[in-house]
Amino acid sequence: MTIRAFSLLALLGSLAACQEKKPQTAEAVDSAAICSTGVCKVPSRFAALRSEAPAADTAGAVASVNGMVRIPGGDFAMGSDDFEDTKPVHTVHVDPFWMDEHEVTNAEFAAFVKATKYVTVAERKLNPADYPGVPADKLVPGSAVFTPPAKPVPLDDPLQWWEYVAGANWRHPKGPNTVAKPNEPVVQVCYEDAAAYAKWAGKRLPTEAEWEFAARGGRTGKHPYYWGDQLKPNGKWVANIHQGHFPDRNAKEDGFTELAPVKTYPANPYGLYDMDGNVWEWCADYYRPDYYAKSTKNNPKGPNDSYDPQEPGAVKRVQRGGSFLCSDQYCIRYKAGSRGKGEVSSGSNNLGFRCVKGI
Repeated sequence: MTIRAFSLLALLGSLAACQEKKPQTAEAVDSAAICSTGVCKVPSRFAALRSEAPAADTAGAVASVNGMVRIPGGDFAMGSDDFEDTKPVHTVHVDPFWMDEHEVTNAEFAAFVKATKYVTVAERKLNPADYPGVPADKLVPGSAVFTPPAKPVPLDDPLQWWEYVAGANWRHPKGPNTVAKPNEPVVQVCYEDAAAYAKWAGKRLPTEAEWEFAARGGRTGKHPYYWGDQLKPNGKWVANIHQGHFPDRNAKEDGFTELAPVKTYPANPYGLYDMDGNVWEWCADYYRPDYYAKSTKNNPKGPNDSYDPQEPGAVKRVQRGGSFLCSDQYCIRYKAGSRGKGEVSSGSNNLGFRCVKGI
């Protein structure tokens, strides 16, 4: 196999979390180790046996702009000087488009599943050939769940806080004993699942350029956060991220240890909610760390293929926005212009999506 086979089950499941290690001192940096390219390597869910999934008609809905916001389009400076895969900052133009005002919720995804009988990748049978050396009785449907350790742990091994949980899927985000709440973002969805929903809804997933333009909300200048210069404007948290000591203790200063209902925090100037934190969001673009140097100016749609030097055999798409796990102690990829990435058959309980529609 070309994708590294972690021990059982050292996560059959995906890890779409942003893993950006922030060393305590400059001397602590090992450029050959964890974060040599700016995003820490995490395990990926191997390709599920897609032929096992029942066929679903995902093209039946009438497109609607209800619950969407009209984004005006225009030119902007895309990227950031803070990360290797977001350089160079470059001028991009995007045409006007509609965008969901918030992340797709469990209630919305449930309507899609009811109408189409769609089965997500995390619910499908696994192909033993994709998991050499793993006992057959361990190959059960499930996904990756953030499981905080009881005490501080080294930040060079994400398996210290991620666990493959049998039965974890969009209906049961953290395993069979949990139930998805209607007004929270749907999670445990891989790229295929998100794209299927978008097609059914008469929409599509945003390009990376559209996503960043919308997140900036018309602001210009080099602000560290999409909402401005201060982490806590007027002393208040305006996004669902991690406070406290990562990964073992969440101080819950923003009101939540994990998922927050959509529209909990203030909207940006375009009227969009949760463009920072809460859950990562799939974009349509393939991921390559070198793409910005050759990006087209007008409505870029990303490279023609995927390449991640940390996992050369994995097909990855861009993810944006960070999640409830982002923390300046470990993950700073919720900041303006930053990027995430995820293997396309991977889902986790901090990964969702929203849709767009052309005008």
